[in-house]
Amino acid sequence: MAFPHDNGTTVLEGNGLQPSLAELVALRRSAHRLAPARRGRMAHAGHAPSPMRGRGMEYAESREYVAGDDARHIDWRVTARTGRAHTKLFQAERERLTLLVADTDPVLYFGTRVRFKSVQAARVGAVAAWLAQRQGDRLAALRGSRSEAPLSPAGGTRGVLRVLDALTRWYAAPPPDDAGLDQALQQAARLLRPGARVVVLADPARATAIDPARWAALALHHEVQLMLLTDPLELAPPDAQLPFLSQGRRVVLDLDSASVRGHWHARFVAPLDALQQTLGARRIQVHVVSSDDASDGWLGPVPSAVVA
Repeated sequence: MAFPHDNGTTVLEGNGLQPSLAELVALRRSAHRLAPARRGRMAHAGHAPSPMRGRGMEYAESREYVAGDDARHIDWRVTARTGRAHTKLFQAERERLTLLVADTDPVLYFGTRVRFKSVQAARVGAVAAWLAQRQGDRLAALRGSRSEAPLSPAGGTRGVLRVLDALTRWYAAPPPDDAGLDQALQQAARLLRPGARVVVLADPARATAIDPARWAALALHHEVQLMLLTDPLELAPPDAQLPFLSQGRRVVLDLDSASVRGHWHARFVAPLDALQQTLGARRIQVHVVSSDDASDGWLGPVPSAVVA
């Protein structure tokens, strides 16, 4: 559904109503430009380091030698400094899982600038998928549904294309069996193993409705990124009477009224502020993405720990 500007014109791209697989594939360039592939010793894309200690490529720490340790891994520098034999431990490398959790609530299928929020959700999800593939992760995706099974993890370009195809389908129109973001996060909690990355595409009001304990539990063992999809009209409404169509009836909101603007702020702006404060304190990365933003704008500089 498109809404008019103050002057009565409507601004929506011709392809801003539904995502296409071609545009999601084209976003590969954004992720590759901003995030070089992780490099291993043979200059190939590598895997994420596991928190588990074992034989691997990357040095983790040294500890005192105990009977049975491999003598080939004695740390001679620490041994000489301390006068006690020490052995090196390494981080075992493994493929990390990146799971996309898609909110498909009907409120996302709306926009006033450039594209619907649903299309922007698909585009942001595509950039996240290409970024994960660039870093050697396996990819999976799910939405809140009691009838559709989550996409099973897969790596490489094949894994990305499966996710992009799902995003194209899910955000073409509101799925009739949407069971909500909470259902999607419950499914995610059952599927995930410690160390995974979780990218959640959500409407701010739906994210606010989630029990804070669920967010805290998710962030305890996983890297969590929450992408909040907004529209310029929601965050900066005009000081004017704004007509809407609701269930076949014409409704006019008088946004010149302080009380009406107060209700508007509580509905659209306050949830963003609350989520950024409360979830940021739980080490969840919260990104606000407007429907008219560049779909890769949330990436910013890539931390040096992510790319080697």
